[in-house]
Amino acid sequence: MKFIDRIIFTALLLITLPAYSEVKLPRLVSDGMVLQQNAKVQLWGWAKAGEAITLQFNNQTYHTKTATDGKWQLTILTKKAGGPYEMTISGENQLKVKDILLGEVWVCSGQSNMVLPMERVKEKYADVIAKTNNPLIRHFFIPTRYNFNQPLEDFQSGKWEAATPENIMRFTATGYFFARKLFDKYQVPIGLINASVGGTPVEAWISEDGLKAFPQYLSLTRQVKDSAYVNQVRRTEGAITSQWYSNLRKNDAGMNGPKKWFENDYDASAWPTMTLPNFWEDAGLKNTNGVVWFRKEIEVPESMTGKVAKFYLGRIVDSDSVYVNGKFVGTIGYQYPPRRYEIAKDILKPGKNIIVARVINTSGKGGFIKDKNYQIIVGNEVIDLKGNWQYKLGGASEPLPATTFFQYKPVGLYNGMIAPLINYRIKGVIWYQGESNADKPDDYHLLFSTMIMNWRQKWNQGSFPFLFVQLANFMEPKDLPSESKWAELREAQSETLGVPETAMATIIDSGEWNDIHPLNKETVGQRLALAAEKLAYQDKNIVFSGPTYESMKVKKHKIILSFSNTGSGLMAKGGDELKHFAIAGADKKFVWAKARIKGNKIEVWNEHIPNPVAIRYAWADNPDTANLYNREGLPASPFRTDKK
Repeated sequence: MKFIDRIIFTALLLITLPAYSEVKLPRLVSDGMVLQQNAKVQLWGWAKAGEAITLQFNNQTYHTKTATDGKWQLTILTKKAGGPYEMTISGENQLKVKDILLGEVWVCSGQSNMVLPMERVKEKYADVIAKTNNPLIRHFFIPTRYNFNQPLEDFQSGKWEAATPENIMRFTATGYFFARKLFDKYQVPIGLINASVGGTPVEAWISEDGLKAFPQYLSLTRQVKDSAYVNQVRRTEGAITSQWYSNLRKNDAGMNGPKKWFENDYDASAWPTMTLPNFWEDAGLKNTNGVVWFRKEIEVPESMTGKVAKFYLGRIVDSDSVYVNGKFVGTIGYQYPPRRYEIAKDILKPGKNIIVARVINTSGKGGFIKDKNYQIIVGNEVIDLKGNWQYKLGGASEPLPATTFFQYKPVGLYNGMIAPLINYRIKGVIWYQGESNADKPDDYHLLFSTMIMNWRQKWNQGSFPFLFVQLANFMEPKDLPSESKWAELREAQSETLGVPETAMATIIDSGEWNDIHPLNKETVGQRLALAAEKLAYQDKNIVFSGPTYESMKVKKHKIILSFSNTGSGLMAKGGDELKHFAIAGADKKFVWAKARIKGNKIEVWNEHIPNPVAIRYAWADNPDTANLYNREGLPASPFRTDKK
């Protein structure tokens, strides 16, 4: 290269690289951080090109120099768990990182059931939350961010927070219960890095080079690399959505008449009634999207007035605004959060009170979800809100057109939320995801296995433990054996146990038929912790899994099943009769079967199937009666013997 060419090349390089003048650290390397104990830990940051960097930590001094791109990186040796410590990083300026702990670092990732914070389960775990004050368990929440063009180097925000009363509501609930169980046993600080986003499929978390075996997903990535296209879609869809809600507001008779329908003196005597909770599609308003108003008169005793009341209105599809005696008390804009409002102490009055809910449904069925909490509570006094409500259509609308969720597209979340993590030494990963891939279960095993290996390759610290949650029971139970996408997805998750150093928490007994976000996160966290004790902490005495199907043998008119992970023995939880086994002959028409435990095996039969060929267990969206456990109290994972 000629001298003048080298000058031009260097000038262009300097123009394209970020310019740093002072030492800068990534968000993760900050006050309160937890570093992996007894490990070679990488630390990194940015400064002026060629700048000498000195790092002092735990009576050790380390030196390095920034590269031409302004980035520096070095490796320190950490000792056994302890702290707090301080760290000093010096260049032309000096930075000090305080309150550092050495312990175990776990990445918590997946979709909404990992996102779900302690705040969402505060009623169920009120006692746990009230007693939580452990500064040795810490949490770093990563806000949603995606990028399709390149892996990012840092997060836009985020900080380490200790499990104290001020912070605990923001912790991932699954992650917290996982950390609490491990801390109680090992008394070692735990750092949770929460990189999870609701509704996301597994392919969003895989790097671009990791998806090379999946051209159908890479083609989607190439499309959204065009930022002009993405921005245009956002603008167009945003305008459509805005116009839809604007039109609905203009056409809502309940908001535009001489009297608004939430006002106490509005005459609703002619309104028909509907029994709630219910979908209005099933109770009188067929094929209706838009806004429907609901109104109920209740009698309130004087003893419940003059005090703040807790107001539970279950779960509503899709959004609601709620009024009590004409006064606004709360709103939620999408269907999943539980409706938990407060009624100010001056709103309820002795005698007749009026509750009004303005409910908007954008598509599908709108209304109130059954088997949820519909009550007003003051102290120990309760008013049940289920039963007859008056209703009236405020304004009908065509369904709201679907919106593109770019965070669901392949590669984006890996680049935005995982790539900035891969320099940070970890103990392992806990993963709670799969619901968003349940419509395509055939792809999941290969995608999920690819993601695990992809992350391990990028982290470059070997086959670290990867612990994941199998899908919970969900949707209405069915009376007869049937096909199930959720069961197929659970099977794909089970198959992923073929990847080394993986373990699975089965939770088909911990879901809710009417909620994709079950509240029982303690069981989930504890079962993940059992898997960690076995896999990450090498506790040979731990029974970490429920019974796992191994093989079958036909013996006359019965099928004999063999299992691993039987612990101290098999059992039928809740009685002597095993349930949710189905059997089929050569026609593959499954019917319910009888089953009994014989040692560590199970005999399955049906008197009307003389030549059985296949068995299925807990093969359903919601296998609500499945009760095969080991005596350690862990449920058997669903299975079928007839996979093609």
